[in-house]
Amino acid sequence: MTRLANPAASASAGTEPVVTIAMVARAAGVSASTVSRILNGTAVVSQAKADAVQRAIASLGYVPNPVARGLAGGRTLSVGVVTQALDSPFYGAALRGIEIELQAIGHTPLFISGQWNEAEEQRSVAVLRARRVDGIILLDARLDDEQLVRLARDLPVVVTGRSLQAPNLASLRFDNFGGAFEATEYLLRLGHRRIAFISGADDHQDAVERRRGYREALQAHGVALDDRLIVPGDYREISGARAIEHLLGQGIAFSALFAANDQMALGAMLGLYQHHIAVPRQVSVIGFDDLQTGEFSIPPLSSVHQPSHEMGQLAARSMAALLDGQLPQLQMPSPRLIVRESTAFCTA
Repeated sequence: MTRLANPAASASAGTEPVVTIAMVARAAGVSASTVSRILNGTAVVSQAKADAVQRAIASLGYVPNPVARGLAGGRTLSVGVVTQALDSPFYGAALRGIEIELQAIGHTPLFISGQWNEAEEQRSVAVLRARRVDGIILLDARLDDEQLVRLARDLPVVVTGRSLQAPNLASLRFDNFGGAFEATEYLLRLGHRRIAFISGADDHQDAVERRRGYREALQAHGVALDDRLIVPGDYREISGARAIEHLLGQGIAFSALFAANDQMALGAMLGLYQHHIAVPRQVSVIGFDDLQTGEFSIPPLSSVHQPSHEMGQLAARSMAALLDGQLPQLQMPSPRLIVRESTAFCTA
């Protein structure tokens, strides 16, 4: 007669024992379906039975297979996340917020980058859908509203940087205009009138809103706009340094500078340093996003606080609500100006 090897014998032979739901059920004195329902949180059983199952799981070392459990419920327990750049310090903080919140509800994030390109973002979405994710979060999506609404017909969608209403879709938008207006107004209150502005790309909605906030703050304070003071950037540090080279090379006078993100502000500060221009004694500098790197720059950078980590958390919580068939009621907090040592009263 052939005898079945027990788990301990298999382990001693160097083979990892496979503990099944059936084994847990036998040890707990219940059916395998009862164990499955307890694991899925759908069982209505006595506390004694539930405790017996938990003791059996602990004794046998049973590890539930989340993929199998998800597929049994029609889900993969994974959420696709399309960011614009995986190496961005701003998006990195948002991704960490998403990861923490999704793990708390038993879902795994699958991160992929759209590289600020609509075609690449479409490819990324297709890759995630092929992996049967339960939903997709898009950070500052390049896809247009119609494409997002169409995507939401098939699975839950959360998008940041957009005000959009549609079934199975949630959007989160930060007040970029208000933040830029406040930053520019602060420099005006310090007595600055020649305020240079390093903008983001025209096809980024947040960049458009920040430039509009800069322009309207000048107008509200009766300061004539000099278009020569507006220099295009691309949100990278090098474009901030190049903006300084352009302004100084063209002989354009300015006593303050507002960059549309912290990375360009830090690049601009390096450019000013290389030309022996002191910040803030000769030129005040303000950024946008309030990255941790700005807090530790020399001098520490004044910036508009945009809570990227919290944005990620809110996006993940919105996704959790959609997965539960609920309508999320979450909003991004208002912008706050964080004043540090890179700004000072105008002495020119």
